[in-house]
Formats: sequence, structure tokens, C-alpha cells
Amino acid sequence: MDTQTVFDAAFWITSGAILCLITMSAFFSGSETALTAASRGKLRAAADKGATGAERALRITEDNERLIGSVLLGNNLVNILATSLATALFTNIFGDSGVALATLVMTVIVLVFAEVLPKTYAITNPETAAARVAPPISIVVRVFAPVVSAVRLLVRGVLRVFGVKTDPDSQILAVREEIAGALQLGHSEGVVEKEDRDRILGALDLGDRTVEEIMLHRSNIEMIDADAAPQDIVQQCLESNHTRLPVYRNDPENIIGVVHAKDLLRAMYKLTTSEQSLATALAGFSVTGVMMKPYFVPDTTALDDQMRQFLRRRTHFALVVDEYGSLKGLITLEDILEEIVGEITDEFDPQADHQILRSDDGQMLVDGAMTIRDFNRATDLTLPDDEANTVAGLVIFESQMIPTVGQVFSYHGFRFEVLERENNRITKLKVIPLGDRAS
Repeated sequence: MDTQTVFDAAFWITSGAILCLITMSAFFSGSETALTAASRGKLRAAADKGATGAERALRITEDNERLIGSVLLGNNLVNILATSLATALFTNIFGDSGVALATLVMTVIVLVFAEVLPKTYAITNPETAAARVAPPISIVVRVFAPVVSAVRLLVRGVLRVFGVKTDPDSQILAVREEIAGALQLGHSEGVVEKEDRDRILGALDLGDRTVEEIMLHRSNIEMIDADAAPQDIVQQCLESNHTRLPVYRNDPENIIGVVHAKDLLRAMYKLTTSEQSLATALAGFSVTGVMMKPYFVPDTTALDDQMRQFLRRRTHFALVVDEYGSLKGLITLEDILEEIVGEITDEFDPQADHQILRSDDGQMLVDGAMTIRDFNRATDLTLPDDEANTVAGLVIFESQMIPTVGQVFSYHGFRFEVLERENNRITKLKVIPLGDRAS
């Protein structure tokens, strides 16, 4: 075949058209990856700073189904047209063998230059790429909108035949789960510190947890008997590690108030400035005159709701009751904050730390009252907390009995040995991860 006949004007026009179509295919492929991989949070931050491209990217990604349909339609159109032109061109040059040759050449070109290369760039710089391609892609979406809408109806009809329901407004991952997953991934890769991860996850979890899970149980509450001698009440308040103490009368279930150490100090100061002797003045002192009205909350209250209530009421202390009104425990604002920042201790809490001790052989000695959540945060292990709040509670739940000292159990990849027991409470356990967990 004559060379001048082969490389005529039609050849160069067709080759130029194929090159343009490959470029458009690369544009569609890169745009699809950039717009789906870009973080909406980062795009929102850029849009708030005045980036119009980021603002457009946010708008067109609100309906991902329409976006993907438009981009795929454009991408398939240009790929098919480019392949058809290449087949015609190669057939004109090489005859019947041109079909196979065109298939091979176009596969390589499309794979490298129209798929892998633009997608690699887009996944490396998703937000930047998304902001750049958003203006032209928004035009493509509008142009292809009627066709995409028809295709969408057809697809949903076919899926409905097979019993699959689609919700265009649903998100694959909730925002909270997406943040939690990113934090866990960042921690596993060494980018996010464990303390930072725990704080953020602790704040995110407040809405899913109730006051019952973190309250101080009623058996550990220090109370004041309203009918006790004034000297005994003052001495109890001075010796207590707490600034607020519930006051009861006749029965610990009958809480009539809460006394604050500052209010008690003010009352004592007034007595010392009076003309009568301190002993005489103290004899007529009544704790009910300085106590505050008790604040009761249901045990099912979510922690984030309770924290807002504390802030709104300007109080840090609440008594927890069950559905029958019986006292279950107490909760403070500090307890909720500790779920975010970890254990908060001061000079009056010398025993509050180190609920986990390491034995000489590396095994863990755990306070039975330690919550499973605190155990998981301290050790980076994963004891389940669906059925129990404390480590001891988990052992009791799984064994369906009150274990005796020396009994050993294996649950959820851990070995539990009961070391100490007080009445019906397990006070100390030895916990050993089994199998791969130990490594």
C-alpha cells in the first residue's frame, strides 16, 4: 500500500481524534476518583476559605449516584468511540489483522494513560484535583442529566426485581464511624497518638453510653446521716476525700440533700464569730440548714445529655435512680470528663490510679470494679462490654455464678483468674491474653 495513501489527511485527523478522546477518558477517570476520594470535610474547610472549586465539588458530590452515572457515561462514550476509530484506522493500515492489533494497542494506552495514570494522580491529591475538575464536571452532569435519570430508573427497577432496595440519600458510613475508623487507622500507622485517639473516641461515644455505665455504685457512696451528732458530721466531712456528700435520714435510700464542704465551712465560720462558745453553737447546728436540694437523674440518661444538663444547671453532682426510683449510684461532671481525657486525680485521690498492675511475669492484676472500657483503653485490648460494665461483671456474666478465689475461666481470648473476693464481689483478678493476643 502506498505510504502517501496510508498517511493521508484522514489518518492524521483520526489519530488526532483518538488522542483527544484518550485525553477526555483520562479526564473522566481522574475526575471520578478525585470526586469520590476527596474528603468532604477538607472540601468544606476550603470552601469556607473562599475556594469556589471546592464549593462546586461539594455541591456535585451531594448526589453521588448522579455524579458517577454522568462520569461513567462520558467515560464509556469516549472509550468506545476511541476504540472504534482505532479499529477502523488499524484495519485500513493492516487489513483484517488490524482488529486484534487495535484491541491490543488501545488496551495498553487506555489502561496506562486513561486509567492508571490519572487515577494515581487523583488519589494522591484528591481535594486539589476535585476542586479543579468540579467546574467542567458540573457541566457534564447537567448535560447528561436526562440520560442518567433514565438509566437510574432502569437500574432501580432491575434491582427491585431482585429484592434490592436503594436509598440515594443513605451514606455508606456514618460520619461518626468514618471519624472513628480514620482515627484507628491513623493510630495503627503511627500517625495518631493513642492518647489523642482515646480522647476523640471518648467524646464521640458519649451519646451511646448511659450514666449507669460509669456511675459510682451505691455501695461505694459515702453518706451523711442527718440525725448524727454535729461533731460527727463535721469530722466526717473533714476526713472525706470528697467535697460533696449526700445526706440521708433514717434510710440511705431516703436522700434529703447534698452538703458541700464550702457551705459547711461557711457555717462553721459563722459559729466561731458568734459570742457563744463553739461547743454551745455547734450543739444547735443542723446539717439540713446548709445542704442543697438533691438532683436525681434516671440511670438510662445518655452521657452527652447529662453533661449538657450539668452545664445548664451549673451543678457537678447527681444521684442516679432506676425506673422504680431506687438509688443506684451517683455521677459527677468529672466522671463524664474522665471518659474523654482519662483518669483525673488530685492530691486527695492517691488510690485512684493504677487499677491495672503488672506482675513480675508480665501478667495483669486488675481491680474487679474497673470498667471494661477503661481496661480496653489502658491496654489497647478488646474485651466486649455489651453484657457487663466491669471486668468482674463480665466474669460473673459468662460463668453464670459468683466465682470463688482460685477459679480460672477463659472467655473471649482471655484467661481470668479470681484472686480476691469480698462477700459476693470479685475485687481482684489476674487477666492474661491468650494466643495471638499475648504476642
